Amino acid sequence: MKNHIKTVVSLTAICAVVAILLALTNYVTAPMIEKQENAAVNEALAVVLPGGSGFEKMDISSFQFPETITEVYSEENGGYVFKMTTAGYGPGMVIMCGIDANGVVKGATCISSNETLGAEATYGENLKEAKIDTIDSVDTVASATRTTEAYKGAVKDALNAFVIIGGGSVDLRDEAEILADNLSAALSAAEGKFSPVFITAELEGVSAVYSADNGAGYVFVAGENFVATDPSGNVIGEASVDLSATVTAAAQKLIGVTLEEIDLSAFPNMPSQVEKAYKASNGNYVFELKAAGFGINGDEWYNPSGEYIKIKASATADGKIIVCETVSQKETDGIGSACADASFYLQFSGKTAENYGQIDAISGATITTNGYKTAVSKIFEAIKILKGEA
Repeated sequence: MKNHIKTVVSLTAICAVVAILLALTNYVTAPMIEKQENAAVNEALAVVLPGGSGFEKMDISSFQFPETITEVYSEENGGYVFKMTTAGYGPGMVIMCGIDANGVVKGATCISSNETLGAEATYGENLKEAKIDTIDSVDTVASATRTTEAYKGAVKDALNAFVIIGGGSVDLRDEAEILADNLSAALSAAEGKFSPVFITAELEGVSAVYSADNGAGYVFVAGENFVATDPSGNVIGEASVDLSATVTAAAQKLIGVTLEEIDLSAFPNMPSQVEKAYKASNGNYVFELKAAGFGINGDEWYNPSGEYIKIKASATADGKIIVCETVSQKETDGIGSACADASFYLQFSGKTAENYGQIDAISGATITTNGYKTAVSKIFEAIKILKGEA
């Protein structure tokens, strides 16, 4: 019992000493780190806004800026330098951006980062001369998507903050918030809760469909229009004759479609990539696939996850992909993980056995891209097997 008490006392003492040492280390190093960052900020002011002078730190407490904006410096020629903190692959990416009096980015540099691929060191050059209405067109780096998207997003926040300082108004909502607001505006009875509908039929003029979680109806996205219907597919609210006809036709093809799972054990020659298959009541098919990307066929450099990319796709009975989407993946973050981006997987929509490979590969992720394409190719083989043609 005495030995037990001695052990507890010893461990408590050790923990206390370690805590004190950590506190002392932080006490000593925190001012040094702050001093280094302040020095980097001062150096960056002239770099990101060449020709600027008389820099003064502003009190930004009265402005409603994007959350990334932490400091703003004005200069006597009407320009501003913005300091932003954002998260790319890791947290704590600190960026400085200079914007002249005309609202043009004159420079951007990363002064602190925990990123792993190093793209943040030079990406600022891509953003020079960008404006609020052109920055979205600046390409990110495919092999460092998360880092460069975060970087570009921070600079866009700086451009928005510039507009706000000038007395303008800016919509600071992100894409998810804009979508949610548009859906709610179209069908208020849904009480703001929607789920995307997986498309099992070719819908002309409609790019997406959302169902109200409470069963109040649907919202069809047709171009920039959000059109609501009741649970039976009847258009609710105001819409042009042509738009109503487009939505009504889509609703008739989609609403009420049921899926029946196919027993794949009856098809011993079914490709291994096909995990599940369903026959839709409209005659089309739905497949759940597994793709052996980098997670399975990778090397030691980025530690393969050992997991497959999971894909869900619908296709017509004559072998045309209706829609394809990535359900889950554990590919290399910032590289192969781009297979989860809609800009990648939506490329397969409308493809056939003849042209499914004609898509833009993921830069720096050949194994991921090829594994994904191989899995998609099995859709066409599976359809022939299910129809007794192979």
